[in-house]
Amino acid sequence: MFLLVSGICPDLYHVVQRFVIYICERRYINKLLLTYLTTNNTRSCILYEDNITEKHSEYSCLCFNSEESPRVVLFDHSRGFWLSHSIPRFPSFPEKGYLYPSSGKVYGQTALCVTYQYAQLLRIVKQLVYLYPRIYNCSVPAVFSADLPQLIQLCEGSRPPQASCRRMEQLSSARGDKFVSFVKSEKYVDDIYTGWVAQVLNADLLVESWQNQGHALPSNCSLPKHAMNIKRIQLPTSIQFQSRYDHSKWCVSRVYEDHVTCLGDLNREKAQLWGGGGLICTYNPVIYKAFRQLVDWYIGC
Repeated sequence: MFLLVSGICPDLYHVVQRFVIYICERRYINKLLLTYLTTNNTRSCILYEDNITEKHSEYSCLCFNSEESPRVVLFDHSRGFWLSHSIPRFPSFPEKGYLYPSSGKVYGQTALCVTYQYAQLLRIVKQLVYLYPRIYNCSVPAVFSADLPQLIQLCEGSRPPQASCRRMEQLSSARGDKFVSFVKSEKYVDDIYTGWVAQVLNADLLVESWQNQGHALPSNCSLPKHAMNIKRIQLPTSIQFQSRYDHSKWCVSRVYEDHVTCLGDLNREKAQLWGGGGLICTYNPVIYKAFRQLVDWYIGC
């Protein structure tokens, strides 16, 4: 499921489509987290982000950071979910209960939550090695130790060895929907959209990302497949705003027939060329239509 969370529309506004919810109410994510952020000796939980201001070492949930925003991975031996989003400093530490940060109320945000069978979650852990996330809360019960030695290393603060500086993994949701995960370490110094994802997916990409730091990368058409910056978004019911008010990170194929949609945690910004992060992509035509129709204006080459 994709959530498009906007801080600029009325609090009760939400439009539900298949796979996609456009919302302003944060209570939807609240319900998800309060349901699952309770650990026991048969469930493993991981939360991660990049901007850590407090240190914790005594709680039973694994929390970790990527380049921009916290992430959640929770699973037992049957199945679990991976929640990716662009909301800074969210979720909060479990002992504090549900707190939605003020930083997530002003600008547009995105979130992607996918349920996977346990075997797929083992693949996800391999992707996390390349992200080398900053873990701020970790729970990996002993029952998982044989399957997840790399995850235990990450929880302990050490970095497992990597075969390269980037990795791609095919994933399948519990219901059979196909996804492709792209992750890069800080050693892969390039724009992930232009230099890698667009070329592998063989599609020109229209990219929405946070470019308010003063070092934005321009639209790039130097390679066979291009990455072009979106500059204006139009939500359903004619809600329109400039990309400078949007903190989300996602892209869609320019050509409708390609129907590629990706959600990630990296901006097209110079400093993030040296950062770890990634994208989760799908060819689902329904998801593609929902995101592609949001593009009101982009900068070509």
